[in-house]
Amino acid sequence: MNYTDTQIWLIVALMGIGTFLIRFSFLGLVGNRPLPDWLLRHLRYTAVAILPALVAPLVLWPPATGGTPEASRLAAAAATVAVGYATKSPIWGILAGFFTFVGVGALT
Repeated sequence: MNYTDTQIWLIVALMGIGTFLIRFSFLGLVGNRPLPDWLLRHLRYTAVAILPALVAPLVLWPPATGGTPEASRLAAAAATVAVGYATKSPIWGILAGFFTFVGVGALT
């Protein structure tokens, strides 16, 4: 489907308004009040869930290979999880995954 310039700008504007309203609901309406403990407990895991949700499709179905998993991506994902779990540091996990991806990619 082809969109006109006006339709594209309308979509962008509506997405911007929607994003603002979602953020305002937390920051503007609830920002001055303490959040319940059960909600804070669940929000603590949001960042932990976002990174795997973004990375998993790129590891399992990478567009660069036509959707076929490859050894360097799987090894990098395994190294990231192992080092991140062992050190409890996302930075060390990401660095381990990066260097594993580059190293295995150079070998193949």
